[in-house]
Amino acid sequence: MTTYRSAWVPFFAASVVLVTCAHLSGCASGPRGGLRSTGDDLPTQSDETEVRKRARIRLELATTYYAQGQLTTALDELKQAVAIDPTLPASHELRGLIYDAMGETALADENFKKALSLDPHDGSVLHNYAWFLCRQGKYAAADAMFEQALTWPRTIPTSKVLLARGVCQVSAGLYPEAEKTLLKSYEQDPSNPATAYNLSAVLFRRGELNRALFYVRRVNSVPEQISAQSLWLAIRIEHKLGNQKAQDELADQLRSRFVGSKEATALELGHFDE
Repeated sequence: MTTYRSAWVPFFAASVVLVTCAHLSGCASGPRGGLRSTGDDLPTQSDETEVRKRARIRLELATTYYAQGQLTTALDELKQAVAIDPTLPASHELRGLIYDAMGETALADENFKKALSLDPHDGSVLHNYAWFLCRQGKYAAADAMFEQALTWPRTIPTSKVLLARGVCQVSAGLYPEAEKTLLKSYEQDPSNPATAYNLSAVLFRRGELNRALFYVRRVNSVPEQISAQSLWLAIRIEHKLGNQKAQDELADQLRSRFVGSKEATALELGHFDE
């Protein structure tokens, strides 16, 4: 599955600033084209009928337009895909993602449900629908759906499902559960900065300062991964620990690299506890 958004996206929950998984490794992800594992065999193109292949070509075009932010054009391609083969779950899944991006929550919900009705075991749909439900504040339903998605590891990497689930648990205020979930995600994919950041933020919220510092340092140790949020989190942790020198060094980076950011403003105002 592919994620198309790449910017750091701040996520607020109980005064803890988190970066959602959507920006780097995927909370919401594009559909896979309708191939799913059956039994002990992995799906291949030869498993598709000619009708489904034609529908999948339209789906791939729609996915490309979706990636480029051309949502209306993507919907036009999906209309053709559905006309060719209305039983392809990924077409309805992508329509759900597009309507969600357009703010049409009722239509998004309808299409996610349609995709699941066609294949209740599609891990991709379960994952994306769970993330949609989470952002609607339907935390119990979202968590149950994430749990289902985790039973189908071939359709989407387990680490991504765990990351999304952990962020959702934070949004629900379930910090101990979120810590456990994000630790599992980190164990499976320690290179994902979104997981390290969110885990650090949860640990900071729970007062586990040294552990929190370990994970956010992993993020800030790679220049391409550094963000205003990751620097600000590290500054707040160092401030709590009383490490003035480290705090000052990080503060210099924040001021020079992210001029005018809300994190830089918070630094100047001394709002370390907000």
